[in-house]
Amino acid sequence: MKALIQRVQQAQVQVNNKTVGKIQQGILAFIGVEKNDDEESTRKLLKKIVSFRIFSDSNGKMNLSLDDIKGELLLVSQFTLVADTQKGLRPSFSQAADPTLSKDLYHYMIKQAQTTSLRIQTGVFAADMQVSLINDGPVTFNLHS
Repeated sequence: MKALIQRVQQAQVQVNNKTVGKIQQGILAFIGVEKNDDEESTRKLLKKIVSFRIFSDSNGKMNLSLDDIKGELLLVSQFTLVADTQKGLRPSFSQAADPTLSKDLYHYMIKQAQTTSLRIQTGVFAADMQVSLINDGPVTFNLHS
């Protein structure tokens, strides 16, 4: 499982011109599911997202996590994260999980995230989404479970 996370001042996702998820300070996390992913890899990746120290402390050092600052989390499924771009000019999605597994694990991650004390918002699985954000930094990381 892969995640592209961005530290944001705010972010939102729209489907058909309707806002379906919106956060203020926190993390926008794009989630890609691969063939061999399971609930354990999903839990590990979520824990890493919530605990990853990318927010500034009082000394201006990246020393605080999303959980530490009680920030907000916007989870958005993104199939293209698992693309293999090493060969040619067209991405290969041979390592992507089938849609059923992807949907199940994305929704499992949402349910696990909702058990935290954080405010959780989401996109819509497999929808054509428009995502807007104000990246704070910019700060962006690729995470893997």
